[in-house]
Formats: sequence, C-alpha cells, structure tokens
Amino acid sequence: MNLKHDGTGSRTTGGASRRRGAALADAILDAAWDVLVEHGYHGFTYEAVAARAGTSRPVLYRRWPQRDDLLRATLTKFWRLIEVPDTGSLREDAIGFLRNAGDDRAGMITLMSVRLADYFRETGTSLTELRDSLLPPGHATAFETIVARAVERGELPDLPRTSRVVNLPLDLLRHDMLVTMRKAPDESIVEIVDEVWLPLLGVREGRRPGRR
Repeated sequence: MNLKHDGTGSRTTGGASRRRGAALADAILDAAWDVLVEHGYHGFTYEAVAARAGTSRPVLYRRWPQRDDLLRATLTKFWRLIEVPDTGSLREDAIGFLRNAGDDRAGMITLMSVRLADYFRETGTSLTELRDSLLPPGHATAFETIVARAVERGELPDLPRTSRVVNLPLDLLRHDMLVTMRKAPDESIVEIVDEVWLPLLGVREGRRPGRR
C-alpha cells in the first residue's frame, strides 16, 4: 500500500498490496492515528480504521481484541519520550525538561485532550493516567529521574516523596497548555519550577541548585 499525504498531515491509501507482519501492523497504526486525529475517540472504530488501512475488521481483531488495545498501540507508536536533560543541576534539569516538553508536546497534549475526551469520560481516567500507562514497564517518569539524580548528587535529601509532588511541574505545564491552547511561555516554566516546585521540595530561595 502506498501512503500518501494530502497536505493536512493525514495519510490516504493508494493502491492495494499484500502486507503482512510488521508492515501490516505499521500501516494499520498509521491509519488508526489518522482516524483518531480526524474523528476523535467516538469515531475511532474498527470499521473506520480497517477502511482507512485497506484491510478487514478480523485482521484488526486478531491483533487487538479490544478497541482499547488498538488505541493504546496507536498512542504508543506516536507518543515519543521527551529528552531529559542532565546538566548537573536540579533546577536546570527541571526547566530544560519543561522547555523540551513544551516544544514537543503542546500540539499532542491539546489533541489528546480534545480527541480523547469521550475516552476519559467512558473510562473515568485522566490524561495523566493514560500518559503513565504508555511508559515502558518499570520506566521512571522524567521528574522521577531528575529527582533521583539530584538525590545522588546530594542536592536533595533522600526522603520519601509522593508521585504527585515529584511530577507536579509537568502537570502544571500541561494545565497551562490546555487552558491557553498554546505553548507555555518561558516565564511560566521558570515560575513553575522556582515558585512552586522547588519550595515544595524544601529548596530555599538562596540555595536553589543552579541559581545565579
């Protein structure tokens, strides 16, 4: 099958061909992504995906028995991990990661929040829970990694911290982007880290790592 772009970011199917294995799965997930982007979760059906991919519903059922299986496989393919800086400074790592997240995820987060609204209502879950489920098993979140490095360097004491506290900066950034529907300005990123997160971790004003 030829995948052609129509100028809107979506792919359209060209001439049919025999596809198997990884090539077939890849083509189906591409088609599934297009259906999700164009029609949201309500229109994310086996029928729609099979038609877009130029295949049959039984082919999809064999690989992904539940629609949730197909959705997660689709999101896993397109949800890329964001680079976590390693600057040697807790503050600079946090700000750097939020900048990377803002550059990479502004469109994705808005898209997922809007297009998956029906999914979140049906399942009673949130974008945060979905994001965490897409991480590889045992994979630490970005801010878990940032905090662990700071503890190893002696910037933070080795104390128990809740997941909510550790991952708060990304949650606040996501909230800003959802409210404004645009990339968060740099001053907002710095404020999240300096005025909210570092004090919550017990880092005092005059002793913030990397602060000039």
